[in-house]
Formats: sequence, C-alpha cells, structure tokens
Amino acid sequence: MKSALLYTTTAVFAFLGTYFLNLTATNSEQYLAVVAIVFIDGFFGVWAGAKTEGFKTYKAIKVLQTLLVWVFMLTGVLMIEKGFEGTSWLSETVCAPFILFQLISALKNAERAGLIKNELLILILDRVDRHKHTIYGNQRTPN
Repeated sequence: MKSALLYTTTAVFAFLGTYFLNLTATNSEQYLAVVAIVFIDGFFGVWAGAKTEGFKTYKAIKVLQTLLVWVFMLTGVLMIEKGFEGTSWLSETVCAPFILFQLISALKNAERAGLIKNELLILILDRVDRHKHTIYGNQRTPN
C-alpha cells in the first residue's frame, strides 16, 4: 500500500515537473522578458528610492513579489494558450501592456536616480505618446 502511494505521488510530481519544464523551456523568451523588465524597474526604483529616502527593505522585497505574481500570470496565460485552440494571442494581449508600463516606469526611475536626463525622458515619453496617437487616431486612448 505504501509503495503504491509513493509511486503515484512520484508519478504526479514527475508529470507536473516535466509539464512546467516544457512550458518554460518552450517560452523562455517570454519568461526572460518578464524577469528582466521587473528587475530593471526594481533596480532603478530601489536606487532612486535610496537616493531620496534611504534604502527600504520592503520596497526591495516588493520587486520579488511583483516578479512572482507576473511569472504566475504568464504561466497561467501560457497554460490557457496551450490548452485551448485559438487563444495564441492571449500572452501578447496580457503581457505586452505590462512590459510597456514597466519599461516606462524603469525610465522614470532611472531619471529619478539621476542616470538619465529629464530632457531625454521627456523626449522618449513624447515619442511614445506620438506613436500612441498615430495608432489610435482621434479616438480616446486607453490609460
């Protein structure tokens, strides 16, 4: 009885491990993009915060919390894409806005840390806005 339970448990964990290994290996670029952008934003955010109000441990830990949440979100989205035919657009729809907002946040944090000049940040954000208006035209743009 004990050995049957042990074999069943081992088989279940082996299946889950193999499934998630295959899922992450197949979509490694998406996972690396999420990890990189969260750490870039977090690095500049902690640096900027340390310059203005001193190092705060809870803000550094918040970077790991954000990373964990978005890795779980990406995993769930990729599982839905794999499980349901016709949903291959889902990861781009969910993750692309997140990556864009994190990138803009990283630029703002880098400016607050004194690593890029305010004029350069304004130029970059103006180009993002111009591109947004080119895409959406006179329609109300999403916030």
